[in-house]
Amino acid sequence: MQLKFYIGTTLLTAILLHVNDVCSFQPDFAEPILNNSIAIGRDATFTCHVRHLGGYRVGWLKADTKAIQAIHEHVITHNSRVTVSHADQNTWNLHIKSVTEEDRGGYMCQLNTDPMKSQIGYLDVVIPPDFISEDTSSDVIVPEGSSVKLTCRAKGYPEPIVTWRREDGTDIILKDASGSKQLVTSYRGEVLKLTKISRSEMGSYLCIASNGVPPSVSKRISLSIHFHPVIQVPNQLVGAPLGTDVTIECQIEASPKSINYWIKDTGEMIVSSPKYQVQDATKSLYEAKMSLTVRSFQKEDVGSYRCIAKNSLGEVDSSIRLYEIPGRNRKIYAPKVNQNEVIKDGNKQGKMKVSFPSDDEEQQYGSAEDLDEILDTSVGGNGHQNQHGRLGSFKHAGASRSPHDHPNSVNGFSVNGGAAGVNGHGNKHIPAIDIVTRKPFAIPTVRTGVDGPDGNHGPSYSNSIAAQVNVCLSSSLVVLIALLVLPLNMLQLH
Repeated sequence: MQLKFYIGTTLLTAILLHVNDVCSFQPDFAEPILNNSIAIGRDATFTCHVRHLGGYRVGWLKADTKAIQAIHEHVITHNSRVTVSHADQNTWNLHIKSVTEEDRGGYMCQLNTDPMKSQIGYLDVVIPPDFISEDTSSDVIVPEGSSVKLTCRAKGYPEPIVTWRREDGTDIILKDASGSKQLVTSYRGEVLKLTKISRSEMGSYLCIASNGVPPSVSKRISLSIHFHPVIQVPNQLVGAPLGTDVTIECQIEASPKSINYWIKDTGEMIVSSPKYQVQDATKSLYEAKMSLTVRSFQKEDVGSYRCIAKNSLGEVDSSIRLYEIPGRNRKIYAPKVNQNEVIKDGNKQGKMKVSFPSDDEEQQYGSAEDLDEILDTSVGGNGHQNQHGRLGSFKHAGASRSPHDHPNSVNGFSVNGGAAGVNGHGNKHIPAIDIVTRKPFAIPTVRTGVDGPDGNHGPSYSNSIAAQVNVCLSSSLVVLIALLVLPLNMLQLH
């Protein structure tokens, strides 16, 4: 009896357990596995979220090879970079350290239910771009007018895109078979072809490879274009006043870089010294400016100066001529009038004694070109006193010499008065002035001031000459009238 009871109880328990297994919840996935895109060398993690796991187990497999990675808490693969972990019965993790390209693919999270349940997450191992050295150009040197191909080949995953730019930001010049030009700021492609290149295309070109995986990489390729030196001279004739500093310049274009120097017409090479300053300034990869400064320009510096540029492809020179021009800093000395020394002649008309500074330096005197300016200051300055605008012209008064004669001296002046030149101070006797000049001929001005004989502007050529004209005209007129009237009176008496 007891045996029958025991058997029945066991059978009932088994039936109840079977019913419980059939009626209980089956394990399921709470959410899908996220895909991973990981740069090579970094770590990747897949997480599998499970509900109602119960007594079931979680396994990890490589989807493409069906290689078992782990079952529940145990790692099966021999790959030491693979590990598993779980936070609770609901969260199970697969870890892959320092991923490689071989790790790329799908990873399956599997439940050992019947039928089996699984889901897959994908690992994308990306590789930053890098250049293939053997397929990438290095620095290039070509002659002007030729064609060249610049190549940059890059590897990476996904496949990199190569873009070309100029380092200085200028446009890339593309030419087609017909010779038409197209200017672009960038060019996409592994090979950049430049045809019939000119010196303006010289410089550094950057090829940049990128595929969305940082960092992008770039390579700098220098393009050198060789050509014969060329010289441009802004001014081939340069004038300067004596005593000033004068600079002459030559613009050089040459590649490879030229050796530049100056030679005087005497054949001697000019180097920097207290007299000369020689400078070379680089403007671009192939442009330079030569400058030569001659300090304190003198007569012996007048002549031709040659700028010469020489490189491995040839030599070129150009000539600049320096000449003297009158400058504003040239001094035109005024005569010193000593009003205390007045020599009276028989006609009661005095002459002022006029002297000049030492004439040791010829550059102290102005050239004939200064005559207009002097006339404006010496004669025109008092022209307002002449009421009929037109001034007379100067001429030599006579052939006699004074004790102060000079090879270029003028012994007084007479005036062609023109149309009625009546001076406002015509009644005053203004002393005549003896003027001594030297080459080049220039008429110096007379010191002016309120202490002059006219009490207004001091002695001036216009006042002196006009006064003399008025006196001479008045005397001549009186004599003429006397000669005409006297015979008539004598006739009447008879």
